[in-house]
Amino acid sequence: MQKEIIISGFGGQGVLFGGQVLAYAAMDSGKQVTWIPSYGPEMRGGTANCTVVIADQEIGSPLVKNPPLAIALNLPSFDKYEPLMQAGGTLVVNQSMVDRGAQRNDVHALLIPCNEIAEEIGDKKLLNMVAMGALLSALPEVKLQDMEKALEGHLPARHKHLLPKNFEALKRGYEAAQREWDKVPA
Repeated sequence: MQKEIIISGFGGQGVLFGGQVLAYAAMDSGKQVTWIPSYGPEMRGGTANCTVVIADQEIGSPLVKNPPLAIALNLPSFDKYEPLMQAGGTLVVNQSMVDRGAQRNDVHALLIPCNEIAEEIGDKKLLNMVAMGALLSALPEVKLQDMEKALEGHLPARHKHLLPKNFEALKRGYEAAQREWDKVPA
């Protein structure tokens, strides 16, 4: 098994942290992992993405050209990665920042209102964990509990008080994605 994931958005959306938590969750549950960040020179507002590769054997290359799984937190990311997706892949799309549906019909686009869900929870910065929860609906190798443990183990001490809201964001994203999967014809 090898799963390749691209997470993309702009700086300040928690793209890199989301990818790190996913990598830690997989690593802590005994899987081989790579995590490669990429970001523009701007701290906030510039482009940011990362690739995560999860495998049960040694990973030959951390590079990802045609991911089977991706998250697009804004329209430029959606425009960039939708054409690159593997046929049959799953693309989690932050519907709050994207004003169109998928142009390809051979990719599962899960349209999740990440910003709105995060704001309902009480912290707009949680949109990354909402998206990560949605991604887990298409990544059975990593469980919600694995992500929660990774957050507990790797969240900086000054942010530990945010754990319950992060857990809720993961759960709400996963549930929103499950509702989207229920709409897919069998």
